[in-house]
Amino acid sequence: MSSTFHGLEVAKRALSTQQAALYTTSHNISNANTEGYSRQRVNFEQISTLTGSRNTERIASQIGSGVQAGSIERIRDKFLDVQFRNENSKVGYYESKANAMDQMESIMNEPSESGLANSMDQFWQALQDLSVNPEDSGARSVVSQRGMAVAETFNYLSKSLNGVRGDLKNQTDVTTKELNSITNQINNLNNQIGEIEPHGHVPNDLYDERDRLVDRLSTIADVSVTYEKSSGQPSEIAMGKATITLNGSGDENGITLVDGAEGSVNHLHVSYDDDNNVDNLTFYNPSELNEGQDPATVADAQTVTGNSFGSNGELKGLIEMNGYVVSDTEVGGFYNQMLDGLDEMASAFVSEFNEIHRSGANLVDEESYDFFEINPDGRAAATIGVTDDIKNDKDKIAASANGDSGDGSNAVLLAEAMNNKDVDLGNKTSVKSYYESMIGEIGVISQEASRMANNAGVLRQQVEENRSSVSAVSLDEEMTNMIKFQHAYNASARNMTTVDEMLDRIINNMGLVGR
Repeated sequence: MSSTFHGLEVAKRALSTQQAALYTTSHNISNANTEGYSRQRVNFEQISTLTGSRNTERIASQIGSGVQAGSIERIRDKFLDVQFRNENSKVGYYESKANAMDQMESIMNEPSESGLANSMDQFWQALQDLSVNPEDSGARSVVSQRGMAVAETFNYLSKSLNGVRGDLKNQTDVTTKELNSITNQINNLNNQIGEIEPHGHVPNDLYDERDRLVDRLSTIADVSVTYEKSSGQPSEIAMGKATITLNGSGDENGITLVDGAEGSVNHLHVSYDDDNNVDNLTFYNPSELNEGQDPATVADAQTVTGNSFGSNGELKGLIEMNGYVVSDTEVGGFYNQMLDGLDEMASAFVSEFNEIHRSGANLVDEESYDFFEINPDGRAAATIGVTDDIKNDKDKIAASANGDSGDGSNAVLLAEAMNNKDVDLGNKTSVKSYYESMIGEIGVISQEASRMANNAGVLRQQVEENRSSVSAVSLDEEMTNMIKFQHAYNASARNMTTVDEMLDRIINNMGLVGR
């Protein structure tokens, strides 16, 4: 038979449960604008008094004992998390490429009045003017100055591109440190979760912070997440400790960044060659690294070459733009490709121009002089310059073919050096057309990177909106829940008052007849 005070106990449980739901609703509203927060709900569970005893009264055994708050659960869809992180890694990869290409386009600055093409056109025009007045000192000075302008533009482009490579290298190092920091934070959260879950508690706020960190990590590289069950007696809805795996590099199982079962992490160390090209990426356990030790020599360290690193994300985009070692004699990377192209163009132009210049005659003597020079110990585009002979004496410019007065035919040939198709730049390719093809390639790759970044961004936004529709806080919905739980709380309080009046009638008013 039910207890005399059974109704009070039922009403009390109802009050406590509705109160918990109201507190959870307040928690959701408070965190409506908190990054990474997932809305929570109270799982109501009815309490039954059904037993297997034969002596239990049939009706009394069917009277329930009210409700209780079974657990407070995050509303989260793991499938949408996986989708979001896949798209997030693609966005990180293409955005890093697009940003690097934007910087390259700003440096090359074509077409414009300050680009290399315009400098070469002005040099060509100065040579044309010299061919008309080959003995004019003013025309010779202009040719010398325009030649120095071409050389300085080559120098500027080469050094600026190298400067951006230095920035990309620094950005790679910063991204590497961030990756290591995130893995440490996730591991610390795993340890906290592992201490709480065995007691049956569900640390929802720690889950949210861990998921937020994994989302950020997915921008840097392509990662996947699995979960290890905590020891003890965890709740059925407890997520467990996360194991983070880097996809696209290492063996077919990937590289473990955070081991939830062991409570350990692997850090990343990026090594470079003498020209700041990425050589190797080493993943190692920092607890086993001694001071001054090379991470590649740590026990069980895993090394991936820069050429074979295939995990989509910011890190891969930075490596592909900055440059990486392919072999002992070959490097990759688009910035390296552009620098090599400028060097080939500068070398071919200087070789062709000097050859024509040496075949002509100057106004000083019968000697042959080079107009341009290149330092053999450095990059051609970075070290090209006008020779001291030409700088110090403009009359040494060989404008004439045979030294006759008024003959400027060699200046005409010098002007055509940029359009000659027999230079060492490929089959029937002139210096001018070679440079135009370089600029065209920059435009195509930059446009493609921007287009792919936009496409990936749209897909990520769609997944994020789907995820937000499940996990984000809706103030309208929470206000509706607040009213619902408030009414249930008021009804439970009224129920307690009713039971109290019933007991008061029994205790204080029964048994008075006949006294």
